[in-house]
Amino acid sequence: MSTGELLSIEPLELKFPFELKKQISCSLQLANKTDNFIAFKVKTTNPKKYCVRPNTGIVMPRSTCDVIVTMQAQKEAPLDMQCRDKFLLQSVKVHDGATVKDITAEMFNKESGNVVEESKLRVVYVSPPQPPSPVPEGSEEGSSPRGSVSDNGNGNGNSFDFVPAARTLPEAQDISAELKALISKLTEEKNSAIQQNSKLRQELEHLRREGSKSRGGVSFILVIFIGLLGIIMGYLVK
Repeated sequence: MSTGELLSIEPLELKFPFELKKQISCSLQLANKTDNFIAFKVKTTNPKKYCVRPNTGIVMPRSTCDVIVTMQAQKEAPLDMQCRDKFLLQSVKVHDGATVKDITAEMFNKESGNVVEESKLRVVYVSPPQPPSPVPEGSEEGSSPRGSVSDNGNGNGNSFDFVPAARTLPEAQDISAELKALISKLTEEKNSAIQQNSKLRQELEHLRREGSKSRGGVSFILVIFIGLLGIIMGYLVK
């Protein structure tokens, strides 16, 4: 656990049980031990690989906040299970009653004279849990198992460029854009179908009216014809 003046962070390592072609998530818990409202922001050296929810937020006095970090599915296993990705969590005091909408990038700018607390977190790949297997004959019981290899550097002498972490993975953003385009296209087709349906109804009503007029005209002519025929028959009978 990292115990800073503003926020304590648990854990300090983001451990991902690495599996190919599978999204993996792990969580952080931020604890505010002060009587102030604390704003935080999460950055990473590899924003295309991870999404963080929430990537910015407010931790109220004497309360905690859970942050979920998701790594997108990987197509290839890293060499020796090493990962050099880093995360940076920045925190700063804000006014009482502040909300997420009040958070600005300027708050975390040290050059503006703001007191910003920073904590660096490293990413560690671990092997997924394996089912127990019997110990083979001839093995040394006292030998210690080989653990996963990770980047244990503390950043001294290395320069890392941190950028704000994304709330959604790039693949999810692409899918969302495709869905929006599909919905827009279906909406246009629906509106067009409604307009065509309305036009057809108007034409059908017009045809009905014309047909009624035509039937009315034929009936009137028929009445006249029958009347004339009656007069002629009466004259012939006489």
